[in-house]
Amino acid sequence: MEAPPLERKLAAILAADVEGYSRLMNVDEEQTLATLTSHRSIVDALIEKAHGQIFGTAGDSVLAEFPSIVHAFQSAVAIQQAMWRANQSLPEDRRMDFRIGINVGDVLVKNGDIFGDGVNIAARLEALADVGGICVTRGVRDHLRDRVDATFEDLGEQSVKNIVRPLRVFRVIFDPEGESMLDVAPLSGERSEFSSMEQSLQHDSDSDDEAGRIEVAFWESVQESDEPAEYLLYLKRFPAGQFAELACARLENGGTGEHDPRVEVAFWETVRDTDNPEMIEAYLAKYPHGQFSDLANILLADFHEKLTK
Repeated sequence: MEAPPLERKLAAILAADVEGYSRLMNVDEEQTLATLTSHRSIVDALIEKAHGQIFGTAGDSVLAEFPSIVHAFQSAVAIQQAMWRANQSLPEDRRMDFRIGINVGDVLVKNGDIFGDGVNIAARLEALADVGGICVTRGVRDHLRDRVDATFEDLGEQSVKNIVRPLRVFRVIFDPEGESMLDVAPLSGERSEFSSMEQSLQHDSDSDDEAGRIEVAFWESVQESDEPAEYLLYLKRFPAGQFAELACARLENGGTGEHDPRVEVAFWETVRDTDNPEMIEAYLAKYPHGQFSDLANILLADFHEKLTK
């Protein structure tokens, strides 16, 4: 059978998990399941209200994708505030609290599920969050800084499992006892702030100025990031863009000025399965004698042969 197609896109990801779920289940399974069902109904409703889509659950965990970083953030704060209120009627040792992480990055969609580093990073952030708290990456913080009424505490660089580079992590400072006012703007026919950029790139722009503004907006959303996936995504969208050399330099240097072969591998894994010869050329321009250069040249030759037929 033919394998289902992979869709790659930029998304805001929220990962949430119940603190101490196993302990609660050991004490009283029936009551814990009842509390989880009640709490999850609140969580799911708030995610839906913020135009989020729930992709994966494992009982006590939630994974959702949002059309906007702002929507994901507003949903996370509303969830934590709603959980605080829901817990007030429960004995202290029976209360159920969530940790939440939010990331923005490149994800893969397949068979109704999402995966990839963008998802993994959100899960690692959730594990770093306080009980009842929220942690975000620097890319999320930079995007939200002038758009939401919140404070972000810099936790510095954190090394997490299965992620090559340390993450710059920020703790969200908010009032957990505040009223959860989830006031998200309608999507106005657009699926997301990300898809609007992607759709603009897939079709001819009305003018070069408009295309330039889209690229600048995209670059501004990732330029302060420590995450290679975000620079790789920029290069995928704009292989010959005005910031392409800078994006490649960020990937190459990683703040150390030394070549990291893992970056090359990550770059190659991003471009090898695309149908875009410009992405293969971007790899060769960056790594003309790289460990995958021979294969890249073969793929390019195949592309050119198909074009001449």
